[in-house]
Amino acid sequence: MREIIFDTETTGLDFRDDRVIELGCIELVNRFPTGRTFHHYLNPQGRPIHAEAQAVHGISAADLMGKPTFSDIAEEFLAFIDGAKLVAHNATFDIAFLNVEFGRLGHPVVDPGLVVDTLALARRKHPMGPNSLDALCRRYGIDNARRTKHGALLDSELLAEVYIELIGGKQAALILDSATAPAGGRRNVDDIDISIGARPTALPSRLTEAERAAHASMVGTLGEKALWLRVAREASRPGSEFCGIVI
Repeated sequence: MREIIFDTETTGLDFRDDRVIELGCIELVNRFPTGRTFHHYLNPQGRPIHAEAQAVHGISAADLMGKPTFSDIAEEFLAFIDGAKLVAHNATFDIAFLNVEFGRLGHPVVDPGLVVDTLALARRKHPMGPNSLDALCRRYGIDNARRTKHGALLDSELLAEVYIELIGGKQAALILDSATAPAGGRRNVDDIDISIGARPTALPSRLTEAERAAHASMVGTLGEKALWLRVAREASRPGSEFCGIVI
């Protein structure tokens, strides 16, 4: 199963007029990062960056001079996400921006059936919140110290870790190898009955005679009612559960 964790940064909050200025993606296969990423800063083609948005992500118009436009990277981006589920935090926001960008180029909109919103997952799992990305990092012990500003690629990296926690991926069961698996599929290790019996031959004592003598001398000082002597007598009785224990 292939999934793309992604995030966008934009010039503002209005998807109808504002533009995507950063796009970052992390690829997961079977819930594990593959190391493949997709990341671009994008020229908004004259659209100004709102001061409120810049305060969040720290990207200025000067930073984007000479960067490619969305149309320049659209085909590469579509190839990267092809056939994968798309995972984002508050995905409605990001998908709305992407759909407008795709619409400008005549591309179909993103299939909503392929979109996973981690904010919705978090609200179901933690209804009392808070469920921001920073709050979820704190909840799951994920180091987000580098996140002094929002950034699409860094946020995608953090969200990938959060997503695995939200779906319980780190609790995935161990799978036995095919030699112990039943016909028709593998079995979970928790489904295997394991019994541990007594050793057919007791292990030899590792005590030296001097150590035995020192121990016997110490036990002799404990008194007749000492618990240790009672255990020793029980261990010497045939059929006892302590039989064979070296005292």
